[in-house]
Amino acid sequence: MILSNIEIHAALDAKRLSIEPEPTPRFPNGAVPCPYQTSAVDLRLGNEISYFREGLPFNIDLRKGAFANLFGSNSITQTLTEEQPFVLRPNRFVLGRTLERVTLPLLPHGASLAARVEGKSSYARCGLLVHFTAPTIHAGFAGTITLELINLGPCDISLYPAAPICQLIFEVVQGSPVATDSQFQNQQRPGGNLPA
Repeated sequence: MILSNIEIHAALDAKRLSIEPEPTPRFPNGAVPCPYQTSAVDLRLGNEISYFREGLPFNIDLRKGAFANLFGSNSITQTLTEEQPFVLRPNRFVLGRTLERVTLPLLPHGASLAARVEGKSSYARCGLLVHFTAPTIHAGFAGTITLELINLGPCDISLYPAAPICQLIFEVVQGSPVATDSQFQNQQRPGGNLPA
């Protein structure tokens, strides 16, 4: 069952989920659109983009795992500002993260929530794919959400911090899940928890 915007608000009030900072339904001046859709809430882009260095001399072996450590010295991280956005060129792949920290606590009696990160259709029409292969945010997750961003369109796309970038759809988890380890739990950077 997918939560409606009313049920998302109720879940936030009941602490069944947390989004920090919490999206505001309206701003007094009306200049910023409401982040709530009928069955989703928009999240914004954080202020860092990470991407692989050009010409890396290795092959990624999917059998080895440990992808949280893959970026490390193999990547570049760029800070975004209003004055200096990141220009995502056609056919370029980068990692971003949400500005908001999302927590989906494990709760008893089937009250836990999971979520799916989806792109925005208006961006998809420009060729921007957001979180295109790994949309599931499992019950028990806490942290910012890493976003896989790729430009499949013909034009450059400027990525600004705090711009609405994706939407989060919440679903009820049947039963009480058992906690498991996650290599991306409590991540704070697009490439995982790497040294600054």
